[in-house]
Parts: sequence; C-alpha cells; structure tokens
Amino acid sequence: FSMPSIETLKRRIRTAGDLRSLVRTMKALAAVSIRQYERAVESLADYNRTVEMGFQILMREKETSLLKERGTKKCLGAVVFGSDLGMCGQFNEQIAAYALEEMKKLGCEPSDRSCVVVGARVTGYLEDGNQKVDKELSVPGSMSGITLTVQEINEILSDWWMSKKINQLYLFYNNHISGSQYRPHSVRLLPLDLEWLQDIKMRKWPTKVLPMYTLEWQKLFPLIVRQYVFVSLFQATAESLASENASRLAAMQGAEKNIDDVLSGLKLQFHQERQMAITDELLDIVAGFEALAEPE
Repeated sequence: FSMPSIETLKRRIRTAGDLRSLVRTMKALAAVSIRQYERAVESLADYNRTVEMGFQILMREKETSLLKERGTKKCLGAVVFGSDLGMCGQFNEQIAAYALEEMKKLGCEPSDRSCVVVGARVTGYLEDGNQKVDKELSVPGSMSGITLTVQEINEILSDWWMSKKINQLYLFYNNHISGSQYRPHSVRLLPLDLEWLQDIKMRKWPTKVLPMYTLEWQKLFPLIVRQYVFVSLFQATAESLASENASRLAAMQGAEKNIDDVLSGLKLQFHQERQMAITDELLDIVAGFEALAEPE
C-alpha cells in the first residue's frame, strides 16, 4: 500500500474545498427558498379567512346535514406532492409511504384509486407500493409557477370528479414545521368536512352587520368551494416546496459535516507526508555532510 504523494493530496484537498463551497451555496439557496415559500403560506391566511367567512354566511341559511356525500362505494382521488430534484434525503420516500398507508386506512382498494403526482421522484415509490400513477406533473421551480401548477391539478381533479365518479379527494404532502424539520400531512379536499362547516357556522361574526348576497345559494356555494379548493392546493404546493428545501438543507448540513471530516483527514495526512519529506531531505543533507567530513 503506497501513500499518496504530496501533490495528489493537494489536489484532493482543493477538490474537497470546492465541493464544500458548492454545498454551502446550496445550503444558502435552500434557506432562502424556505423563507420564500413560508411567506407564501403566510400570505394565504387572509385569503383563507375570507373563504371561511363566505362559508359562514352561506351556512347560516342551510343545515350541514343537507350536504350529503355522494355514493356508498369509496372511489378515491389523491394528489401526492414530491420532488423532481434529488439531494433531499428521505423526502420522497417518506411522503410516499405515508400516502400509501393513509389510503389503505381509508379502506379504498388500489383499483378504486386515481393518483396524480407532483414531482417525478415520488412516482417510483408509489408504484413499488402497487399504486398506479395516472398523471405526473412537474414541481414548480418558483413562486410564480405555483399558480399554474394549481390550475393543472384543479383541471385534473374536476375531470375526475365528473367522469370517474370519484367521491373523495385527498392531498398528501410534507408540512413544513421549522428550520429543516417537516412531517407528512394529509387533507381531505372534498367532500367538505361537515364538522368543520358546522364549527365555522357557529363562530361569532366579527362585526354587528351581516353581509348580504343576491346570487342564488345553489350558484354561490360552488363558487366558494372552488376558492377553498384553490387555497388548499396552493397551500399544499407551497408547504411541500418549503419542506423539500428543508430536507435538502438537512442533507447539505450532513454533507458539509462529512466533507469537513474528510478535509481534516486529508490535511492531517498532507502535513504528515510533508513532515516526512522534510525529514528525509534533512537526513540526506546530514548524510552528505558526514560523507564529506570523513578523513581520506
């Protein structure tokens, strides 16, 4: 076993340093992206509150019991949010395993499920669990792309609701907690949760004046539902993107630590090799001096 030369060690140290710089750049980009998508979720709070107030006014005139769930056999439509890019740890594997487990708990057979995936890398994990993927969409690369992705998902779900007689729509995505932490989460998009509607109905109105509407209830209620679906899809997309970057941040932190360990080892080896080379040179000088100093 031959030790690497000093020049070889220099190249390895230089390469590891360049890789550490790249990892630090990716960490910074991930941290900036997390905050960007967090702000997007925060900005939805007022929008979501407005939608809930719309439901509150409309449900004052109707009983939640009138909103019957259609069909007796469960036909499930699912949207699973993953990633298109790698270097994000167990992000895709975790959400796929969670979605498969939750769909199984709902008592819906794989043959009665339709699934759309946002992010190509989660598809394989779902198919390994015998879940067919009907449609695969790309993950938006920026804030401006979220709206277009939401519109695509909405069109697919609307088509399923009408043509496939699906009576349950669920969203599965990773919910960002803080920093590099996230956890799998699910939302039943449709039919609306009757307990949730009843809770909204019983809330106290913030002012003394109740708003009025002139459009027929049967026409206005579906419009509010569409706004609710849009908000839910937008939030799920933004939360998933924040969680993806959180997972990537954690992966880069681990990679940076490993690189630092490798660099420390290389530098130690470099100093040892350099010291040995200096020692050899000194011994050669001493040996030469002694040879010259010997009497003839």
